[in-house]
Amino acid sequence: MTVLSRVAQATAIACLILTAPVTAHPVLAQAAMRESAAKTEPLTIATKAGPKGFEVEVMRDDAGRSRGLMFRRHMAADHGMLFDFERAEPVTMWMKNTYLPLDMLFIRPDGIVSRIAADTEPLSTAIIPSGSPVSAVLELNAGTAAKLGIQAGDRIEHPLFKAR
Repeated sequence: MTVLSRVAQATAIACLILTAPVTAHPVLAQAAMRESAAKTEPLTIATKAGPKGFEVEVMRDDAGRSRGLMFRRHMAADHGMLFDFERAEPVTMWMKNTYLPLDMLFIRPDGIVSRIAADTEPLSTAIIPSGSPVSAVLELNAGTAAKLGIQAGDRIEHPLFKAR
């Protein structure tokens, strides 16, 4: 076998691996199963146009907050991820290793949306600041805030904010 044919063979194998279904690779299959089996909690956003309901995963520890939606390729339209920072302070987010464009809602301890960073850029290391002290961030699919009329000043209804 010549070097060229070995390279061609290796390339063909790599292409097969990269295009194989996620379930064909045990590590990717486990990650996909964890995503689909992730525990969610109901969350409502009280907007001027009425309540908007979502099912959210809540990240309550450093490991969860660090991982967030990294490496995910899909999120249902009525789902999101809520990051609990446990105290009010200025926070920054980024999109490193995050393939989904997102809307980020920065939330004060009283549940009021203080700022929305709409349509964030996937895989970017640009810093996205809260702009003021917040205790949580809600990530939704990009365009959701505009589509549903979600704005700064709207109230998030979730037990996380009732306890404070």
